[in-house]
Amino acid sequence: MKRAFLPPKGSLQRRLGLALAGGIAVLWLVATLAAGLVLRDEIGEVFDSALQEVAQRVLPLAYTEILNREADGADDAPAQQIASVAPHREYITYIVRDQRGRVLLQSHDAEPARFPRVLTPGFADVDGARYFTESAVRGTLFVTTGERIGHRGQALIQSVRMLVWPLLVLLPLGLAGVWALVALSMRPVQAFRRDIEARGGSHLAPVDASALPAEIVPAAEAVNGLMARLRRALEAERRFTANSAHELRTPVAAALAQTQRLIAEVPAGAAQDRAIAIEAALRRLTQLSEKLLDLAKAEGAGTLAETPQDLVPALGFVLDDAGARNSTANRLMVDLPPEGRLLSRMDLDAFAILARNLIENALKHGDSTQPVRVNLSADGIFRVTNAGPVISPEALLRLMHPFTRGETAANGAGLGLAIAAAVVRGAGTRLDLVSPAPGQPDGFEARVALPLAQEAGKRAT
Repeated sequence: MKRAFLPPKGSLQRRLGLALAGGIAVLWLVATLAAGLVLRDEIGEVFDSALQEVAQRVLPLAYTEILNREADGADDAPAQQIASVAPHREYITYIVRDQRGRVLLQSHDAEPARFPRVLTPGFADVDGARYFTESAVRGTLFVTTGERIGHRGQALIQSVRMLVWPLLVLLPLGLAGVWALVALSMRPVQAFRRDIEARGGSHLAPVDASALPAEIVPAAEAVNGLMARLRRALEAERRFTANSAHELRTPVAAALAQTQRLIAEVPAGAAQDRAIAIEAALRRLTQLSEKLLDLAKAEGAGTLAETPQDLVPALGFVLDDAGARNSTANRLMVDLPPEGRLLSRMDLDAFAILARNLIENALKHGDSTQPVRVNLSADGIFRVTNAGPVISPEALLRLMHPFTRGETAANGAGLGLAIAAAVVRGAGTRLDLVSPAPGQPDGFEARVALPLAQEAGKRAT
């Protein structure tokens, strides 16, 4: 069973979400790498410029300081170390030397032993540190500035880290955002899938493709074309069924009329008895043909309508026909919705077949001395209840199979409940058979939850 919040393993939503989030991460890393390479060059230029700037700034100051020392007769004095104004760590240090390499002046963090011994103007890399030497006074005074070992690498690493760490935060947020965006974009496709799933032999209305992306519209048009062809085929089948019913009724009715005339003309005796037997057989053939045609229609298509249908008038016609046929109108106790109407998605002909078979079954096989209750409630529950002996659950299941009858002396082909079951299956609902009837010590009840139209369902709730 799939969880609602997790799409299928091969879903388009999963693929797009992971691909887009992964693509963003890869592009970010590539951009960070490129930025790191650019930063490395820029940092090198900035720090080289700083080394030059410090050397050029220190050189005139050092020259003045050395002149003052010579004027005071302290030419052989040890190297002077410039004291810092406040405690701090120098990233750029310097020393001032004469042409013999003697240190004359140095910054407070400078380590002369680490500086290059060769007094060559320009840049030099020694033991991982960067140095710059500037000369003055015709090559008699040299200022060498040096950058702390690893300082440039640390600056580069910190800069790249500042570019990378937001990815750790933005990647989950980006993945969630992409996931939500893809899910939102896929909603019309999901609705399209549900619309297709709702279609069937009884519901072949075109699928609404107005909200679909342009890439999915051709698929929707192809589905609608397929359903249109299927609808035409099913309508042809229904026309064939209706025409067959008419063509079959006509010769059987003519044969029945001729047989009844023959019964009236021949004198009492063996010939008249045979004519009466033929009449009974023709009547059974008429009833069987009607039941078979109803079964074919129920199992074929047309159990759901494309527009809401009011079932109350159709039930009224069925009740009138049942009372006229069986002369048992006084046995029918009818309870209809208070509003006098019930809108449903069930086709009127399909509902008439369902109601007629359930009512005829109750009148024929129920206790003839007790009423048959027909109830159509506002919430779409259709019930037909009759008195009679209790039927076991196993027998109730068998009664919905074609040509299966219970323990009854009444005539019948065993198709009434099978036809009703086929109708409700086509409508996407179910037929519940209960014995004993609710609230009674015995009896039988057939109950169907009819598919309500949307506006009727809202009104009922």
